[in-house]
Amino acid sequence: MKILRVESHVCHARMRNWVFVKVVTDQDGLWGWGEATLEWHTRGIVGALEDLSHLLVGEDPTRIEHLWQMMVRQHFWHGHGIERATAIAGIDLALWDILGKVANLPCSKLWGGPVRDHVRTYCHLGGGRMEDFYETAADDAKRFADLARQAVSDGFTAFKSMAVPPTMPLEGLGALRCAEQAVAAMREAVGERIDIMVDCHARPSPAMGLQFAKVLEPYGLYFLEEPCWPENVEGLRAIKAAVRTPIATGERITHLAEFARLFAAGACDVCQLDITHCGGLSAARRIAALVEVHRLALAPHNPQGPVSTAASLEFGFSQPSYVICETVHADVPWRQDVVREGFTVERAGRIVRPNTRPGLGIEIDEEQVRRHPFQQEQVLRVFHPDGSVGDW
Repeated sequence: MKILRVESHVCHARMRNWVFVKVVTDQDGLWGWGEATLEWHTRGIVGALEDLSHLLVGEDPTRIEHLWQMMVRQHFWHGHGIERATAIAGIDLALWDILGKVANLPCSKLWGGPVRDHVRTYCHLGGGRMEDFYETAADDAKRFADLARQAVSDGFTAFKSMAVPPTMPLEGLGALRCAEQAVAAMREAVGERIDIMVDCHARPSPAMGLQFAKVLEPYGLYFLEEPCWPENVEGLRAIKAAVRTPIATGERITHLAEFARLFAAGACDVCQLDITHCGGLSAARRIAALVEVHRLALAPHNPQGPVSTAASLEFGFSQPSYVICETVHADVPWRQDVVREGFTVERAGRIVRPNTRPGLGIEIDEEQVRRHPFQQEQVLRVFHPDGSVGDW
């Protein structure tokens, strides 16, 4: 069995261009699907996939570890930059999909079998609709409460919001009060049995992140995400030490050694590795082993397309430390048209039952994908009141 080619299938989904990766073999009807979506870097990803394909064509697709080592270590530059790590991830997911099809087993059974009966999921406010999740004004507490009630009405027992506004390295009480009022409104709207997550999007400095963490602590957040830049391990550690709220980070980290440094420093409680950015399932399994060593929670970052979601769920069924799966269901109204999925979602509680099909259990409808060709993503930028650049 040999790899014939690596294909990129780009599907414009408003905020993102989903980049689906199809690895085609010389066996009739045998291919695998992966995803290598990276906002605002679509052209670079497609080029990186083409570059990597020259290492893979003619190789045995079932030698996944060997091919992963080749992709990471060949071409002189190690595969930890965000574009190359994402391209590697897309191919790696497709290779695992192929191996599952060859073995006629879901991928979770290739990794030792399911460790749970279902996976819990959470949503973005607005189901991931850009205007609701990313553009609700931080001072619109009523809107946050309405969106929180809608998430619960949709069956979710947990949701994530972006209730922390962009801030300069040091600001007064105004931004803190906005965030506090928004979270208080959400908590009042849904009660204490629903879990609320707040994503800071790494906007605050460590000093402001610490203040946000303290102000929001009384509201019992499930976790506070990226309260400062993820590379500032010392800042994360200080914030974690100052509050009871679990601190989450990891979506922007692409290097196993950096995860090891983060965990050894005691700088987070929740690891949010992104399977489509950290080097794929082969890399994620390594990181998950470190998560288990440090007794952390695993809640992968997953706001991308449907192949990423299928991979995250399949991974979740195989990992003891996995606690919840991030999902987006309303970013575009035709999301389900492009994919056939092997897992089952129960609306009550939005829990997912295991995939029963081989591999990742999904199939992409290429004709539907072609209906949504590449478009340049909308530019989303942040500037402070004085005109200086902020973090989006």
